[in-house]
Amino acid sequence: MITVYFDGLCYPKNPGGVAAYGYLICRDKEPIWKGFGAVGEGRGMTNNVAEYEGLLAAARWLNDEEIDEKIQIRGDSELVIKQMKGEYRVNSATSKRYVPQIKELLVGKEVSFQWVPREKNEEADRLSRVAYESYVRRKKSGSDSVSAN
Repeated sequence: MITVYFDGLCYPKNPGGVAAYGYLICRDKEPIWKGFGAVGEGRGMTNNVAEYEGLLAAARWLNDEEIDEKIQIRGDSELVIKQMKGEYRVNSATSKRYVPQIKELLVGKEVSFQWVPREKNEEADRLSRVAYESYVRRKKSGSDSVSAN
C-alpha cells in the first residue's frame, strides 16, 4: 500500500506570506519519494493554497509513476481532507481551482483520504519548512525559484 503525507504553510503571515509545501510518499511504511516547493509569496498566498499545492504535487507524482496500488492520502488539514472526501462543499476560489485538478489526477486509482493530527505528519511538515527556508535563502541570493523532488 502507498501512503501519502502532505502539508503546507504560509509564513510569516497568513494570508500573504510565503506559501510552501512538502510531501512524503511511502510504500508499506518505507519512504520512496519526497518533495517540497514554494508556491510564492504575497497576495493570494494562504495556508490552504500551500496545502493544496502539496497534495497536487504528490498526486502528479503518483500519476506520473503510474502507481496502481491502493493509496491512502493523509494530511492534517481538515478542510482539504474533507473537501477531497466530499464531506465539505467546495466554495472558495482556491478549492474550486485545486479539487477538480487533484481528482482528475487520481481518477481510476483506489484512493482514500484520512485526517491525521500534526504529530503524525511530522516529515511532511518538516519538508514544508525546508521549502520555506530554501525560498528565503534563494530570494536573498537573487534566485527566486525553489522546488525539489
